[in-house]
Amino acid sequence: MTEWLVDLLAGTVLPRVASIGVLVAIGVLLANLAVSFGLVDRVAALSRYLTEPANLPKEVGTAILATTASPTAGYGMLAEYRESGVLDDRATLVAVTINTFFGFAQHIFTFYAPVLIPILGLEVGLLYVGFRAAIALAITLVGILAGRLLLSGGNVDAAAIPDVEGPNGTDGDEGDDGPRTARGKVREAVLSTGDKLRSILPRLLVVYVLVAVLIERQDAVSAFLEATVGVSIPGLAAPVEALAGLVGLPGAAVPVIAVFAIETTNGAIVIAPLIEQGVFTPRQAVATMLVGGIVSFAVSTFKRSIPFQYGIWGAEFGSKVIAVNTALKVVFIGIAVVALLA
Repeated sequence: MTEWLVDLLAGTVLPRVASIGVLVAIGVLLANLAVSFGLVDRVAALSRYLTEPANLPKEVGTAILATTASPTAGYGMLAEYRESGVLDDRATLVAVTINTFFGFAQHIFTFYAPVLIPILGLEVGLLYVGFRAAIALAITLVGILAGRLLLSGGNVDAAAIPDVEGPNGTDGDEGDDGPRTARGKVREAVLSTGDKLRSILPRLLVVYVLVAVLIERQDAVSAFLEATVGVSIPGLAAPVEALAGLVGLPGAAVPVIAVFAIETTNGAIVIAPLIEQGVFTPRQAVATMLVGGIVSFAVSTFKRSIPFQYGIWGAEFGSKVIAVNTALKVVFIGIAVVALLA
């Protein structure tokens, strides 16, 4: 009775989880080394070229740079500029919008490349990350355009610029939270990689086993549901397919969207075998994950955005930041979904 399960685990699940685990370990280690040795800071240095066309003081580029290495540090510097009168509310919203791509850039090194692409596979992973990068870049360009059109000398006061410090009393350009020697940086990267693997691999294994079993035994699962509650899987699929059809996706997209809305990594784990089986084309898979990203805003707003943004800005201005960020993301993700499914 359990032979099929043993064969499934030994022949499909464990080899895939092991291969993904190796790729994730390599990717996370390289990502941690890139952060420790300052590669992320070099990418962020491009930000200073964005402040002038947006009518912002050049010092705001430092905050954008800090956002690439640490969103909390970058937002904290912008908050200090706002509180000191360097930026008014409109200029601060423009700066926060410009931050979008540079905040995303950090996740390329720390999550998308080392974790998500190995799970999704190279084609779908690169397509998804490419669209996410394009969305983030488009929002940043909207911020620059808004600054160009909406900001003037009355919105900024460069003379009021304070001596902004990093989160632990440094000048914001020199890290103060990691080891200074090369050996120490490598050791920290290895330890951080181990922590990341311990958090990812158990979820990867459990979710992948569940998905593989449900796919392998879908006829038995359908028969069990019909016998116990009088509903079969085809019966449940009808309204799901109708909902997904509104955006041109297959019915299988809705449960994936639901998982993706709660947790990105688990959503990727769920959809990966469905891509391999041809349930989703690469473009449909990416569109499904992007729609899941829209749905997830409701979850992430209460779980992360409100505590973080209210803590940085206070409730009134924090609500404005959340509203602007969410509106722009929904608009550009919607455009991306249309482009993918056209």
